[in-house]
Amino acid sequence: MDPIRVLVVDDSVVVRKIVTDVLSADPAIEVVGTAVNGRIAVGKLGQLKPDLVTMDIEMPEMNGIEAVRAIRATRSRVPIVMFSTLTERGASATLDALSSGANDYVTKPANVGSVAQSMESVREQLIPKIKALTGRPVTAPGPARATAPAPVRAAPPVPRQGAVKHPAVLVIGSSTGGPEALARLLPALPAALPVPVLIVQHMPPVFTRQFAQRLDRLCALQVVEAVDGTSLTPGTVHLAPGDHHLTVRSTGRGQATALNQGPAENFCRPAVDPLFRSAVDAYDGAVLGVVLTGMGSDGRLGAGRIREAGGAVVVQDQATSVVWGMPGAVASAGLADEVLPLDRIAEAIGRRLAPPRTTALAPATAGGRR
Repeated sequence: MDPIRVLVVDDSVVVRKIVTDVLSADPAIEVVGTAVNGRIAVGKLGQLKPDLVTMDIEMPEMNGIEAVRAIRATRSRVPIVMFSTLTERGASATLDALSSGANDYVTKPANVGSVAQSMESVREQLIPKIKALTGRPVTAPGPARATAPAPVRAAPPVPRQGAVKHPAVLVIGSSTGGPEALARLLPALPAALPVPVLIVQHMPPVFTRQFAQRLDRLCALQVVEAVDGTSLTPGTVHLAPGDHHLTVRSTGRGQATALNQGPAENFCRPAVDPLFRSAVDAYDGAVLGVVLTGMGSDGRLGAGRIREAGGAVVVQDQATSVVWGMPGAVASAGLADEVLPLDRIAEAIGRRLAPPRTTALAPATAGGRR
């Protein structure tokens, strides 16, 4: 397999060297060029033909957001990973870049004075994303080695033991490519959605607050960054805050949000599985789960719990996913009731949340069987 050809774009000599050295140390990756600003990067694309571009945001002449727009204007689909600072300004710029066509982002090392720590941060964050976005095997954190991935195919849904329960809550999980997917899915849902919505998007602090505000401006639904102890009501969307698991707990007055900083699951906090599990417990299995584009397999075990308890699971298909890791893991395990393109998921949600049909022939069971 040919190495992944990467173009590194950053105006900082130190950062360019750190990123280049880290990537070059991986035998699956070849740094084919560097650029000090977006204008030079756009000019080198045709010559170097990289498989992926890493892009700084703040640069002279043409910044990273402008460069992303210029690259997408050429109809190039080359994956672009942004380098962002973990600040309000950095989060805002990163979200702008994602909405302009960037595929993912990593946060810049906070202390470039410590070269060893900076290199380790880049290695842990960037290399798995480069490999996932280019369809290569990804080494999980820890001692496990990468192996060639087996072909991922949707399997027929595992047979159920009973009827599907009518959903009382909608839970959604997403990661790589998720911000753009959510920005398309949520505005397609009506303000009068009859259930509360809880979302885990793998994202750091600061980013989640700004992302919730952006989604709120796009949607008829109210979107908020989740806080602990909020009663769950129809039509409100709660987005897990960075570095906190979002779960559901039952109270004397109904269900409410709960936040914790328990151990990471699937190397993530927030993680999708804790949300899905807790929703099953709090709503006695009357859960509709949706898994969108993302790396890894977070959500697979939770999806299994939802279906075992009588809920339903819908996942995004491979053709419309940036990375078919999370939804693919659910689908290949036979845990997806439907595998759909992104633009058909809102319709599926509406259909499954619609009131159960009643018939004149069976008044005794009308609305009773779920």
